Amino acid sequence: MFGYRTHGCRRALCVASYLMSCGILLLLFYWKPEWNVWANCVPCSLEEADVILLRTMDDFKKYLRRKVRWVRVRAVNSSDDSNTANENSTVYRAIIKPGLKVRFITVQKIKYVWIISEKKFEKAGALEENLSCSEIHSNYGSGLTCEDQATRRTICGPNTIEVEVAPIWKILFKEVLNLFYLFQFFVVSLWISENYLEYSIAILVMSFISIAFTLYELRKQSIKLHKLVEAHNNIPVTVCRRNGDLEEMESRYLVPGDVLVLMGRKLCLSCDAILIQGSCIVNEGMLTGESIPVTKTPLPCVDSSMPWKKHSAEDYRRHVLYCGTEIIQTNPSAHGPVKAVVMQTGFNTAKGDLVKSILYPKPMNFKLHRDAFWFFMFLAVLSLAGAIYTICVYTMAGSSVGRIVKEAVLLMTGAIPPAIPAALTTGIVFAQRRLKKKSIFCISPDRINICGQINLICFDKTGTLTEDGLDLWGVIPSRETCFQKVHKFSTGKVLPWGPLLGAMVSCHSLIVLDGKVQGDPLDLKMFEATNWIMPAGVEDSDAKNNNTDLESAPVPMIKPGPKASQGPGQGISILHQFPFSSALQRMSVITQVTGEDLLSVYMKGAPEMVASFCKPETVPPNFSRELEHYTFQGFRVIGLAYRHLETKNPDEVGSLIREEVESNLEFLGLLILENRLKSETKPVLKELNDALIRTVMITGDNLQTAITIAKNSGMVSEDSKIITVEANRPKGADPASITWQAMEDDGKNVHNNANYIDTEQGSHPNGPGDYHFAMSGKSFQVIMEHFSNLLPKLLLNGTIFARMSPAQKSSLIEEFQKLDYYVAMCGDGANDCGALKTAHAGISLSEQEASVASPFTSKTDNIECVAHLIKEGRAALVTSFCVFKFMALFGMMEYIGVLLLYWQQNIFGNYQFLVHGLGINLLVFVTMGLNNAYPKLAPYRPPSRLSSPPLLLSVVLHITFTLAMQTYGFLMVQRQSWYSSTNIHRACITVNESMWETLPFMNVTSNANMTASGTRNYKSFEDTTLWLLITTNLITVAFVFSKGKPFRQPIYTNYPFLMVLLVSLGFSTFFIFADLENFYTLLELVCTPTLWRVHIVITLFVHFSVSFLVEEIIVENRTLWMLLKRIFRCTENSQYKKLRNALDKDPEWPPLNKTIYSFSARGEPDGNKDGYYNPAYDGTEDNWNKDDQTLDQNKMDCVTYL
Repeated sequence: MFGYRTHGCRRALCVASYLMSCGILLLLFYWKPEWNVWANCVPCSLEEADVILLRTMDDFKKYLRRKVRWVRVRAVNSSDDSNTANENSTVYRAIIKPGLKVRFITVQKIKYVWIISEKKFEKAGALEENLSCSEIHSNYGSGLTCEDQATRRTICGPNTIEVEVAPIWKILFKEVLNLFYLFQFFVVSLWISENYLEYSIAILVMSFISIAFTLYELRKQSIKLHKLVEAHNNIPVTVCRRNGDLEEMESRYLVPGDVLVLMGRKLCLSCDAILIQGSCIVNEGMLTGESIPVTKTPLPCVDSSMPWKKHSAEDYRRHVLYCGTEIIQTNPSAHGPVKAVVMQTGFNTAKGDLVKSILYPKPMNFKLHRDAFWFFMFLAVLSLAGAIYTICVYTMAGSSVGRIVKEAVLLMTGAIPPAIPAALTTGIVFAQRRLKKKSIFCISPDRINICGQINLICFDKTGTLTEDGLDLWGVIPSRETCFQKVHKFSTGKVLPWGPLLGAMVSCHSLIVLDGKVQGDPLDLKMFEATNWIMPAGVEDSDAKNNNTDLESAPVPMIKPGPKASQGPGQGISILHQFPFSSALQRMSVITQVTGEDLLSVYMKGAPEMVASFCKPETVPPNFSRELEHYTFQGFRVIGLAYRHLETKNPDEVGSLIREEVESNLEFLGLLILENRLKSETKPVLKELNDALIRTVMITGDNLQTAITIAKNSGMVSEDSKIITVEANRPKGADPASITWQAMEDDGKNVHNNANYIDTEQGSHPNGPGDYHFAMSGKSFQVIMEHFSNLLPKLLLNGTIFARMSPAQKSSLIEEFQKLDYYVAMCGDGANDCGALKTAHAGISLSEQEASVASPFTSKTDNIECVAHLIKEGRAALVTSFCVFKFMALFGMMEYIGVLLLYWQQNIFGNYQFLVHGLGINLLVFVTMGLNNAYPKLAPYRPPSRLSSPPLLLSVVLHITFTLAMQTYGFLMVQRQSWYSSTNIHRACITVNESMWETLPFMNVTSNANMTASGTRNYKSFEDTTLWLLITTNLITVAFVFSKGKPFRQPIYTNYPFLMVLLVSLGFSTFFIFADLENFYTLLELVCTPTLWRVHIVITLFVHFSVSFLVEEIIVENRTLWMLLKRIFRCTENSQYKKLRNALDKDPEWPPLNKTIYSFSARGEPDGNKDGYYNPAYDGTEDNWNKDDQTLDQNKMDCVTYL
């Protein structure tokens, strides 16, 4: 962020320059806002600036210019009943006194206000993130005063997500100012001045059609997005005022700090809010892609100075109601109705993020786009050289200065085909349409090309690789520290009443909605096995009556069904719920049996986690062995526990702290569920493995279960070895450690040294690199902190990552990307949002067409979409290269032909350009990308950049062949016996001899391109020969460049393109052999002998044969390129390839049967322990201080707050 102040003299000079340049300078400033700022303003501090220049911190370094604006607020009420947090809030710290004005800028729909005391801009429209739990309750729990809300509304703006439906004239104006169209219009103007009227009109018509189509699409998208968000801008809400009054208002008037009172009716949230009282169930389908009801609990009122998000760790989301999600049920507490404090409004919200990701897609730094820039630079240099050549030729011919300049500019514009930028996106457009037909939707089309480079895919397990709906296999009760006989539900025998059954019927987050029990599939299976029921009348009472006072609403109750075992008479009431958290790996409920005073707490979660909260004497000694037995078979295992609470007052449960409730539990047993693979999983993983695309599992489930699923799915082959990696944090004087241990075929860790892999002899299991690392999230975190230098080596063969939290999933993908992998992530959206956004291509299995979760969403609930996306990405990438190469060759053909004709001060005619540009080039451009993706994935990827040797060689060779062919034709026609530079009719004998004597001959040697009337005449033998060669050459090059297998369907499957080639070839042959005087006159061709026409055909055939053979035998010969790579010992550019080559030569890797320790300071390890020194954690305070740079506003004008 840079501060600038407008300078009067500079401003006046710029305005004068705008007028003198006829607006060209203003247009240049429109494209380059930083130049505008540098020309009109002088640097200053941010405090004095009236213009802010922002620069993105990515690789693109894009600049944004923002005007500093002011807004005036009315007098601030400082009475005692005003909010005591005002003086510390961003809103009130932004008010500049005594003028009561606020200084702000708006960046991508977000307002940032100037905090004068801290001399920086801060985001408005959101509560401060440093607020603690108690501060949120005390400062905002009672609501805002009317004056306070009015002040906040003035500064923060309305709570709306407004997408303007831009008027047609505005869209047209912006579109016309596109560099592509401006260049097009300039070229057309130049050609009109040269009497290329028909060709220019055709170009204009095509440009107008393109603009009209673009306007239609932009307008359509704008209206669709506007309708998507407009309905949520005016939702009736109830707000609690500080004096206790309730006020009805429209949601657009909400501000951060308002207290929403959520009644029983269904409500679509229009803001992000923190739940502070009561609980509710919401549908977060828009946010996560899953329409499973999610339970939200109130933020605890704990006395701690820690920020509330940090206090809640990764589970802070369970307290947040997100904008765009639907509240389907509310459960008031004993203290009153459900209340929530507005946290964020407008574009600051979760839904605002989704809309912003569509309005301002994140630019992707792809090699293809960088190379295209350098190719344009090459064309610019080439056109400059051509201009110098033109000046020399026309100067020697004695042409006027005006003529020389015009011809030079004409040649320069012809060297750069204006449609080349569009060529890079052609494949994307067609691929996006094909993906949509397969129910795969995309909100970031630029990522489609990147999908063609994907070489590593991370999969979530549950719901992605395996079925969401688990089958309940049985339950293993635990009594007196011993596991009992397995109770299988398939026998039809009911489970007797007891604490174990109590846990199964109550420890879940199910609800009754529309008369149907809904919720997590695991909870559903567990509850259905008990034969208990959830009466719909109680659960739906709030949905049936929107005006019911829910303060006295009954608590949820579960009752025994007709087939259930004998239990408590009226059932069990769920008084309070601590919902499941992927970070905590557990959930619990507080229940009460109807008619009894005793309260009980039940817990359900990961077995290891549940056991850690139980009394040790209640956990069976063989717990680990029993757990390993079932997880190895691929079962999903859930632990159950319970205890009785000391309190007997149901009204007190809402104030109980989770950590106190979930302690000293008694272990009840293990719930066993079958984790079945989806039918599509194994074939897709096999297809990916055959294509040499790495597959990785990232799951929150048990490590042993993950290993079994990896083996059963084919992610790990049967003859591969699995090596578990266990890392432990430092304990007291013991440093952090990491241990490698191989697993036997039965899934157990090896303890006999004889069974270890012999790494000392340099042998690896089943060959070099044929092993897979498996680790837990805890081990991954320890390795990141204490063994960071070992992490890349582990990731190179890391395949199974279990018990991973959402944050660890994102970190893992980032680490893979550091190794230069192109990473895709496929998940169900619930706990994978961060990972889906972090990956190069995130694919969410969702029923939504678009969600905040990822750039790609698939309505099919299996991983087939991954293979489809990679295939289409590869096809799109190859299509972009094909069209790009064709457009580049088209420009070079015309360029070389004009250069040769300029030697005689001649050029192609009007209709000749028209046939090339529209008759062939346009049709090929439109139809070449219609090839569908090849149905099978190849074991290698297409090139990712234009500068790759095969592509570069292909373009250079074809330019050389074209140059050779045209030069040959240009020189050979002059050597023919019938050739004459003065008599263009000499070669034809079809006209009466007496007529030749009466025809006026043109003096082409002195001024060949001008007639007696002063107009240009293009007819010559050289012109005719070159034009016929180029016409057919365009068709043959299009055929040669249209790639099929292995990334696209063969050319014969693209019927429109094949038809264009055949028809064009037919017309081209007709052009060569036709002897129609009117036709030749129209195309400004001259008649040549039949033998010369046959000579042209032979030349074209030889050129086509050479081009085709070179393309197939050299350019597309992957074996040849791999051989050359080995001969010249080309080094690998990717980090993971370099690392793999190094590890394949390392006989000590992996270091099995070893435990390595990390030492925080330099020194030798004690005894004979193997030690590992991590330099990333070594350093003195002086070294750290070197990295800490303080930004001094008085010395620096650059800060990075945004």
